[in-house]
Amino acid sequence: MKHNLIKPFLMAILAIFIIAGCSKKEVNPVAINEKTDKCEICHMAVKDNEFATEIMLENGKSMVFDDIGCMYKWLKENNDKKVANSYVKDYDSKKWIEAEKASYVYDKPIKTPMAYNVISFTDKKDAQSFIDQHGGSLLTYDKLQSHTWEKNEEMVKEMKEKMKMHDGHDGHDGHDGMDMEHSEDSH
Repeated sequence: MKHNLIKPFLMAILAIFIIAGCSKKEVNPVAINEKTDKCEICHMAVKDNEFATEIMLENGKSMVFDDIGCMYKWLKENNDKKVANSYVKDYDSKKWIEAEKASYVYDKPIKTPMAYNVISFTDKKDAQSFIDQHGGSLLTYDKLQSHTWEKNEEMVKEMKEKMKMHDGHDGHDGHDGMDMEHSEDSH
């Protein structure tokens, strides 16, 4: 009789593992479509560049952001949403990396699309190398949670002035024609 109970018990355990394995779907970032993708917060066009970020919800919906600061603003405003994963782009290679695994640099002169002044790196050594060359502070993923996500108002004003100069031209997405790179002469 003992032998008759073992087989159904093992089958039930196996079924549980199979169901659990199937329900845990791998979540990967979705490619940016520069023609249609808009930031969930500021509604600006999202470029497929080193500043793009993405959140994947457990329900499969993906949301893209043009600046890591916009992503954190969304997370703060939507803390009831179930996030499966979040992604940032490596500043140098522009490849997707899991936000939790990245190292970050904050420095007020770093120009980002919405002037939050934070960039991401796959490797801590690359982030430190950037700091050694340009200045800034090294941040971990955990430190980003308590980072003060304030826009650099001086940079915002400068960006608005550049946008006014571009009125009447193509590229009203708020990014075309602007120098979004960290300039060496800013230090």
